[in-house]
Amino acid sequence: MRPWRGDDDVAYLAVGADRPPSTEFVERCLETLREQGRARVVTSALTPTDALPFVDAGFTVRERLHLLAHDMTRVAPPAGSTRRARATDHGAVLALDGLAFDDFWRLDAMGLDDAIRATPSARFRVAGNDGIAAYAISGRSGQQGYLQRLAVAPSARREGWGRVVVADGLGWLARHRVHRTLVNTQLDNESALALYEACGFRRLAVGLCVLGRPL
Repeated sequence: MRPWRGDDDVAYLAVGADRPPSTEFVERCLETLREQGRARVVTSALTPTDALPFVDAGFTVRERLHLLAHDMTRVAPPAGSTRRARATDHGAVLALDGLAFDDFWRLDAMGLDDAIRATPSARFRVAGNDGIAAYAISGRSGQQGYLQRLAVAPSARREGWGRVVVADGLGWLARHRVHRTLVNTQLDNESALALYEACGFRRLAVGLCVLGRPL
């Protein structure tokens, strides 16, 4: 539990995928947040099954997301070069992220750190000829892979940088023998959907949702 995007009135409740909480545990979290003086709370992206304890605790859907999967049987070769993101790149990455996403989805420094640390192993890469045109954070847990976060600068769209960072992440995951890679995106993000599907992802029938409620 932490502030959401630097707003102390709103709490972000990150839910681990390995063992979703019970309704009783969610209620204890809500009580703690009330004691901290929070006004509202939002969750991380949840499957319908994982969302049930939160619905029981009075949460409603805040955002719905497409969930896409790559079966990793055919991974395209690298589409271009990337480099490892350095600590000195974080400011530029966050500035790019702020241009690529609206207020609800854009990252702050803590959110970027969360994305990097969300899985046991992660790869954080940037790409661009002059400055940073795109970045991606890929993660893996056992043989499950994730595209945790990806953004392309609006000024660099349709130049192929999205494919570059997606191919880099998939290549890294394939080298570690990941069997499936997941990514999610907003329902109306047609450019992201087109990119992921062009890179071999397919939409799953069941999506994800972000839930929220007042405190």
